[in-house]
Parts: sequence; structure tokens; C-alpha cells
Amino acid sequence: MPKRMITILFAAGLGLSACQSSTPTSQAVADKNAEFGCIAGTVGGAIVGGLVGSTIGAGTGQLAAIGVGIGGGGYLGNRLACR
Repeated sequence: MPKRMITILFAAGLGLSACQSSTPTSQAVADKNAEFGCIAGTVGGAIVGGLVGSTIGAGTGQLAAIGVGIGGGGYLGNRLACR
């Protein structure tokens, strides 16, 4: 890619970034934090559920327990974090 094209693309990117609002509203920040908490609760619940499920059973029974633990933990984590 020629240097001129790279320079033009870089300048265009800087120009577009200037259009972004520099100070988000408090509602936007609250929405973003709530969404992050919801995702973190779901993923955290799935991880804990998978770990608990891995302590149960052996062989294919253990795989089923891990799957149920991941699903159940993810569901419970989502319900608790996304109120």
C-alpha cells in the first residue's frame, strides 16, 4: 500500500474519531456497567457450575454433570446478576 494511501486512511480515522462524544451520559455508563455485570454473572456462574459438576461422577456421567453444571450455573448467574 503506498504511503499516501496509508496517510489518507489514518487522517480519515482521526477525523471520524473526533465525531465521537467525549463525555458519555451517566445513563450510558450505567447501562454499560449493567451489561458487563450481567455477562460477568453468566460466565462466572457457568465456570463455577462446571467446576462443581466436574467433582461429580466418572466417565460419561462426569461429562453430563459438567454440562448440567455449566448450564445451571450460567442460568443462575444470569438470573442473579441481571435483575
